[in-house]
Amino acid sequence: MKILSILVSLVLLSFTGCTTKNPGSTEMTSTPKWQTSIRKHLPLLGHRNWILVVDKAFPEQNAAGLLTIDTNADLLTVLDFTMRQIDSSTHVRPVIYCDAELQYITKAQVPGIGAFRDSLARTLRGATPEAILHESVFTKIDEASKLFKVLVLKTNGTIAYSSVFLQLDCKYWSAESEAALRKAMKGATN
Repeated sequence: MKILSILVSLVLLSFTGCTTKNPGSTEMTSTPKWQTSIRKHLPLLGHRNWILVVDKAFPEQNAAGLLTIDTNADLLTVLDFTMRQIDSSTHVRPVIYCDAELQYITKAQVPGIGAFRDSLARTLRGATPEAILHESVFTKIDEASKLFKVLVLKTNGTIAYSSVFLQLDCKYWSAESEAALRKAMKGATN
């Protein structure tokens, strides 16, 4: 009977994700699988990889370099968690893109769009995303996925053009450092 109880517990645990104990507490909490996936993949991702936090209608794509995870969670919740993980990493920082179309959606088209935009701005922690046309996202992702992994976090978001695209860049080496290095190298070879 005890073995059956353990087996049932293990099966139930596999459906809920990882279970952890909060420090200083006797309560066990469940970590959603999508959060575990982000924590697993982020250390492997680097400069030129992408993380897409997308709305529910974002299409699944065929490119071999894409890994799609259905989070079954709110878009801003997934974005906030992802941004916190990136912020606490030592190796990457995000270059943030949003659909240009989002700026033009009206309250008549989507009630509450103003509140969503405000919440998005807070979630991005003061970073100003680059606005790009939605169709151009597919071109960037298609190109990137030929050589680099793209992690797609599909959410329950149902606001059109609300997806956020994070192109990862090196946290400890800036564009200015790269330019200075290339200039020094060019000067050394002349």
